[in-house]
Amino acid sequence: MPGLLKKTLFSLASILSTASVVLLVVALATQKWVTGKILCKTGADLVNASDPELVKFIGDIYYGMFQGGKNWQCGLGNRRSQIYIFPHLVKKLNSALHMIIILFLFIAIAFALVSLVFCIYNARKIPYQSIKGPAGIYLWNFIAGLFGVFGIVSFITALKLHRLTERVANFPENVFQFVTLEEHYGFSFWLCVASTAAHGANFLIVAITGIHFPKVKTKKPEEPTVTADDLLY
Repeated sequence: MPGLLKKTLFSLASILSTASVVLLVVALATQKWVTGKILCKTGADLVNASDPELVKFIGDIYYGMFQGGKNWQCGLGNRRSQIYIFPHLVKKLNSALHMIIILFLFIAIAFALVSLVFCIYNARKIPYQSIKGPAGIYLWNFIAGLFGVFGIVSFITALKLHRLTERVANFPENVFQFVTLEEHYGFSFWLCVASTAAHGANFLIVAITGIHFPKVKTKKPEEPTVTADDLLY
């Protein structure tokens, strides 16, 4: 059986692996990967709107991997519409890249679960094979974190190089054209980043389990010795 310190550390690593899975699932399920402001260019151009009047043509947009929404104004009052990435909008995006992002995140979830199983196993038993011990936990956390990074980088690429927000905002509009005024990474995106950071923390925790701390030795009290002179006395 592993010592108390190792049990505690591997249990903490198990909690972090669980947190990583939960964070990624929530990130995929929520709709705030990106938030931003959009301008109805068509409406603003029709009335030749000046800077103070542009407020009437500015709306908000937010979206995630599967859904989102936008509030838009084109001079006819505030309107709201839902955004569904699948099955039609994804065809207007870089669909292969979008699917790859989702695939990377699901692979990260799978290996985070494998890491969780190995952490629980090491908290309960001393493994006889190195792959089942800290070496295995290093490996699964590395793969999970790596695919998490791949997903994050791929999403940033889609956002910056493929003008993702504008494509999402302009679907399925045929009359009005929207341009992006500003865009920010939402909390769903940062959940994904936190999930990847959790695997980095697991590296540190597993490294600590390999440190051999000196044992504190308690000094036994010396027993009194009785000599022949003491007996004569």
